[in-house]
Amino acid sequence: MRWNLPDRVFFACGACHILAHAFLMRYGTDDMTPLWLHPHAGFTGNHILIAWDSWVFDYHGYCHRQKFIDHYFLRARQRWAGWDAEIKPLPRDVLISEEKSRQFDGLRLREPKQFLHDALPRAERFLDRFTPPPTNHPHLKPHQG
Repeated sequence: MRWNLPDRVFFACGACHILAHAFLMRYGTDDMTPLWLHPHAGFTGNHILIAWDSWVFDYHGYCHRQKFIDHYFLRARQRWAGWDAEIKPLPRDVLISEEKSRQFDGLRLREPKQFLHDALPRAERFLDRFTPPPTNHPHLKPHQG
């Protein structure tokens, strides 16, 4: 059933790590890091995105890092009183390895081929909606597809 969700929902709810991996394959630089928003025990709201400099990328597109984090935490706390999370960097190879993801307490990521169909080509097509990553130039605004 998860596979039949619209792309934005699919990459928001269960396949964010696949999109993060596809993004790194296409645009990755040494300063880009997968970040895991790991809710404290008893809460939901796991999410994985890519961060570099003052930017992040997820299914929404590009956003300034602190603005995204502030918004994410605000929305989660509106839904679940007391919600909090840790922001944890992850090694890149964890994104598409269930075995490696299990090395992190509370993390279990599905591999691209563990979805109904291989999720990686779907993530690559979804990335076509977005422009290449912005830089830290002070006059540039985040780009979205």
